[in-house]
Amino acid sequence: MSQYTAPILTVNSKNNTTFAYRRFGKTGSTPVVFLQHFRGNIDNWDPALVDNIAAEREVILFDNSGVGRSTGTTPRTVTEMAQGALAFIDALELTQVDLFGFSLGGFVAQEVVLLRPHLVRRLILAGTGPQGGRGMHGWNEEIRGHAYKDVQGAEDVFFLFFAPTPTSQAKGQEFVGRIFTRTEDRDEWPTLEVRDAQAEAIINWAIPDMSKLARLAGIGQPTLVANGNNDIMVPTVNSYLLAGHIPNAELIIYPDANHGFLFQYPHEFAGEVNRFLNKD
Repeated sequence: MSQYTAPILTVNSKNNTTFAYRRFGKTGSTPVVFLQHFRGNIDNWDPALVDNIAAEREVILFDNSGVGRSTGTTPRTVTEMAQGALAFIDALELTQVDLFGFSLGGFVAQEVVLLRPHLVRRLILAGTGPQGGRGMHGWNEEIRGHAYKDVQGAEDVFFLFFAPTPTSQAKGQEFVGRIFTRTEDRDEWPTLEVRDAQAEAIINWAIPDMSKLARLAGIGQPTLVANGNNDIMVPTVNSYLLAGHIPNAELIIYPDANHGFLFQYPHEFAGEVNRFLNKD
């Protein structure tokens, strides 16, 4: 099984949501639950990244409430999204997980850890930032034009996720090819209602407030923080803030890279993730 072939499954939770998910990879260790970015669904995860991680770990990709094939209404706050993630994890009867949060998913991952610290063994925060961090509160007109577009295309992915250099843009084209290789049993595109609810949650989370950094002291888990050196959606300075305020964190910054560094360097980052998760 891989991201190219694993079926979409469903599970019913106690909050009356039917969650859609894929689950595959090497069993026998703590599963890794992936939390997705703004307007993303299960199929937006790069097969090159998740399949490499799945070679050594069991991976679980899912749609949170109201997203893709999952039922319910998309929450309008990060805390409610974290509660949805917990409802999904509980529905699978998992008692310990590793969390991989990308972008908005990284906001949610932080809240999951703070709400239920004993559930999470290790934490990966990719292209994300702390509540109240720097430069996250509302994107400029050019970024909004791509991020909020009713119908997004490859050009929006190239702008938002990849650096404006020939090398990075070429990697963007490879990424788009990979995520559209699969043609059967694909997930449903998130609706505009999902976009608007998630945008509200992001803006609320990003209201500048440096006092919120104190919350990060509550994350005791070993944490891997990573980003590109020029993230335009969640400015890279926020990765430094996370790594500086989470007590047991390590930081990796990738060169010539934007928000989607993990899709530009999928094999390299998967290797770092496996190294980190396999530590004693």
